[in-house]
Amino acid sequence: MRKILAITVAAVTALTLASGCDSGEPAAENTPSAVPETSSAAPTASAAPSSSAPAPVIPPAPPRKLKVGAEGPDVLALQQRLTELGYWNGKADGKFGGTTQQAVYALQKAAGIGRDGTVGPKTLRALDRGVRPKPRSTTGRTVEIDLKKQLLMLVDNGEISQILNTSTGSNEYYQQKGETYLADTPRGRFTVSRQIDGWRNAPLGLLWRPKYFNGGIAVHGANSVPPYPASHGCARVSIAAMNWLWNSDALPLKTKVWVY
Repeated sequence: MRKILAITVAAVTALTLASGCDSGEPAAENTPSAVPETSSAAPTASAAPSSSAPAPVIPPAPPRKLKVGAEGPDVLALQQRLTELGYWNGKADGKFGGTTQQAVYALQKAAGIGRDGTVGPKTLRALDRGVRPKPRSTTGRTVEIDLKKQLLMLVDNGEISQILNTSTGSNEYYQQKGETYLADTPRGRFTVSRQIDGWRNAPLGLLWRPKYFNGGIAVHGANSVPPYPASHGCARVSIAAMNWLWNSDALPLKTKVWVY
């Protein structure tokens, strides 16, 4: 990936995201050698140095740091590499938007590096190495939610097919109707038991097309999916990712959900 981005930039330069979220009811020198001229009648003299100097060696320009708002063939190459590794980022279009940023977050989480959503040297190395997380399930379709890495993975017979950025329970206390609750996402093995195809105006906020797997806890779309735990217990993904999960029927009812 680093090579692809470096080549692209060099060429351009050359050309100019158990109470849960929903507790209510569903609704990047060559100097010539001096040749002595000797004579029996004259002292030795050195030849004059050449007046031509070697052309300076200009190192290739380093790849630019990619972030939201960037466009061009290097962004397209980034998106294609992310897709190749299984990091869901929609359709590769050469434009670095929020969906690509979510995929970069996921890659950075898997690599254990800073989660800033921009592509610099460390993220490029992770792309070059082909960093991917490791699943735990071995049979059937399973949605795995890794709380430590903050990743949601679709696993088919032990092979990861898609990796998404997620934001789960913040593990902070919050108040609701005079009661105090812990915003955690409980570990365990569950199944998708119900779903709502649309917005759910839950007591703790809006959930887009939620798929519930543990009481009021669901995988759902959200307008804010930071690269750290921030929810009341649900597993947030981006609106675009949630739409894809529904449209591709990747998370139907009865799908296994492992949280660890």
